[in-house]
Amino acid sequence: MNRIHIDLARQRLELLDGNGQLVKDYPISSAAKGAGEQAGSERTPRGRHRIRALIGKGAQSGAVFVGRRLTGEIWTPWLAAYHPGRDWILSRILWLCGEETGRNRGGRVDSQRRYIYIHGTPDDQAMGVPASHGCIRMRNADVIELFGLVTVGTPVDIETGTRAALGLEMGTWESLKRLAFPVREAVFVREQGVPVEIEQDEWDARALHAVALLNGSVVGTGRLLPDGHIGRLAVLQRARGFGVGKALISALMEEARKSGMQSVALHAQTHATSFYVAMGFRREGEEFIEAGIPHIAMQRPL
Repeated sequence: MNRIHIDLARQRLELLDGNGQLVKDYPISSAAKGAGEQAGSERTPRGRHRIRALIGKGAQSGAVFVGRRLTGEIWTPWLAAYHPGRDWILSRILWLCGEETGRNRGGRVDSQRRYIYIHGTPDDQAMGVPASHGCIRMRNADVIELFGLVTVGTPVDIETGTRAALGLEMGTWESLKRLAFPVREAVFVREQGVPVEIEQDEWDARALHAVALLNGSVVGTGRLLPDGHIGRLAVLQRARGFGVGKALISALMEEARKSGMQSVALHAQTHATSFYVAMGFRREGEEFIEAGIPHIAMQRPL
């Protein structure tokens, strides 16, 4: 079953599949007053939820809801000017129910009775910044798409920030290919234009592979060859800047140390040399082209 992860710090909603793989990633707008569970607080609740009801199937984009019922109106700037005080709920409603008694379920902390929704909002409203009265706002096209990818009962986790700790898995290509290859395909094949027929090679079966998970989603991978070469380091665009690459390199170097290796080496894409220098690698030789991309050989003693 798909599940939804909402990161209030990043103002992003991620739809993940049953294996933790990212399916879709959307900008959102949560409560202007921040996170909180109390009734009347106008804050976005945290913790485990599920979708209680899906409302608005087939409605036109921009269709207006009041009390979870269609009014027959379609949002326009003119309509907004005529009703300046409305909190616009448009296109689709995903009504949430808390799953943690005492935190977001029951009493004065009940998300369902607080009418916490994921819903569409006017196109002139900013995404990526907190501005709602407690609900999760999305662009109309995005919430319509999301509506078609979930069901009643879909889990929804709402967190105040990206987890500081990364999850790492180590293993063979056979055990980790289903997690690692989609990342490599996204970065090397689709983003950088590496031919798919050369992205996988005979060394995959002989290498130790690492996979990094952030917020339960696979976001990075790398491998260590028997001769000490680190390669196929890839981090999804949305996860860059969170220390994923550093964590992968550190883990692979530690495995090299455990195996008795005295040093590790890699072919760094030229634009990334400063990253590797900061981790103790030094350049060796001149720039060369590999898979159509400029590279520099680098080495680091252990």
